[in-house]
Amino acid sequence: MASSPARKIHALRRERRRLLKELPTLVRLLRASYFERFSTCSRPSCPCHRGQRHGPRAYVAVTTGRRQRQHYVPRSQQLAVGEGIRQYHRLLAIVDRVTAINLELMKGGVLDEPDPG
Repeated sequence: MASSPARKIHALRRERRRLLKELPTLVRLLRASYFERFSTCSRPSCPCHRGQRHGPRAYVAVTTGRRQRQHYVPRSQQLAVGEGIRQYHRLLAIVDRVTAINLELMKGGVLDEPDPG
């Protein structure tokens, strides 16, 4: 029978493998913030200039380097964009858990050992 530390190491490695296998499924991943806003158009006689603004229209804000850009999200893509943002949050959760696992393996002195998989 394996010792308790050996079982724990095996369980940690198994969990890490399971988490990392999930990464290829995150194909819609978007590191973005979703928001909606109302707008006015360029036609001076449009009711939007008297309080009946157009919208709401969906956008995502994406930061690249130090610059934030806003991108319009067509209605047909809103569900996919929402899924992409959820996948980004899942990626962060996976990274956090794999980090915790690797810290445990490091403390046990076995992080540098090959994973027998």
